[in-house]
Amino acid sequence: MKLVFVHERYQQAGGEDQIFEAESALMESYGHEVIRYTDDNDRIASMRPWNVAATTVWSRSANRELRRLFREHRPDIVHFHNTFPLISPSAYYAARAEGIPVVQTIHNYRLVCPAATLYRDDQPCTDCVGRAFAAPSVVHGCYRGSRAGSLVVAGMLTTHRFLRTWRRLVHVYIAPSQFARHQLIAGGLPGSRIVVKPNFINPDPGVGEHTGDFVLFTGRLAPEKGIRTLLRAWERLGTSIPLRIAGDGPLREAVSGGSDAVEWLGHRTRDEVVRLMKDARALIVPSEWYEGFPMVIAEAYATGLPVIASDIGGLGELVRNSNGGITFAPGDDDDLAATVREAWSKPDELRALGLAARRDYEERWTLQRSYEMHLEIYRRAARVRERAA
Repeated sequence: MKLVFVHERYQQAGGEDQIFEAESALMESYGHEVIRYTDDNDRIASMRPWNVAATTVWSRSANRELRRLFREHRPDIVHFHNTFPLISPSAYYAARAEGIPVVQTIHNYRLVCPAATLYRDDQPCTDCVGRAFAAPSVVHGCYRGSRAGSLVVAGMLTTHRFLRTWRRLVHVYIAPSQFARHQLIAGGLPGSRIVVKPNFINPDPGVGEHTGDFVLFTGRLAPEKGIRTLLRAWERLGTSIPLRIAGDGPLREAVSGGSDAVEWLGHRTRDEVVRLMKDARALIVPSEWYEGFPMVIAEAYATGLPVIASDIGGLGELVRNSNGGITFAPGDDDDLAATVREAWSKPDELRALGLAARRDYEERWTLQRSYEMHLEIYRRAARVRERAA
């Protein structure tokens, strides 16, 4: 099979960039030919604002370059990751013009929310989901705190809803959770074309001993990650349960000035985080926004580390369905403190959760399982495109 993977890299590399690289490498490792087409958000700094706005709605250069690439290589499938803002939805039209089936991985909520997060004023927000024009996002300046920027993104979404780009030109969407799938359907996408597929971890880090006397948080230190709730919970717990925090972000000062039981480790490499996971007794994921598919949970499960997570959106769904962790009420520091205290007092039950987490990883998140799911999705996209032709 010959595949084209398309992705626009972010200015700060994150999970989407990691998944793009991992999935394209996955298909190569099984003998398929992979052509990568990428752009970089760093280019935005050298562009005029009006040019960025126009390109967000329709990039003539990306459309032209992709049509040329498709004609040269004649791929069986084109798999899109991020096209915002410089590649733009014009890329789908290039695929249609050359008769190529299209798969789009959904990493965030951009198609139903200009901010892509379903989060505003420190709380979840779905005000724009299902609207023909995302007016609330413009009023509140949801995209990077800018009303002008929000107007551009909302305009792009409205234009392509009117053109039915999202419904006609993408043959299969890959969503990270059932919750995300439901939001996309509420936003107007056809449910019959949306499949749920978890991400995968490669290489397998192996199971840890989990003999460390601490609980771990790793991630960005930002309000939507539930950092304030986490710190309030540990104020209630006192010094009885040590917490280590690996990561950096705007709330670093609040974290570094926490209680004696909280140790801030700063930014750590992925290998360092995996070593911490193999030693920790539990991972805390206290997010207060609708996470897509946190790679940190997949990594924790691979090491046999149980997870204590907010019961919100796809995050709660992921933990409940796997039996590899415990959930608590999002934003509720009392409930988080009580949940951690009870879990810590029952080490045998924690170990059992860790074993279940590892089993879930082996059943759903391995390299082989992900490859099989990719093949089925690509075949499905080809069938949908053939019926629509």
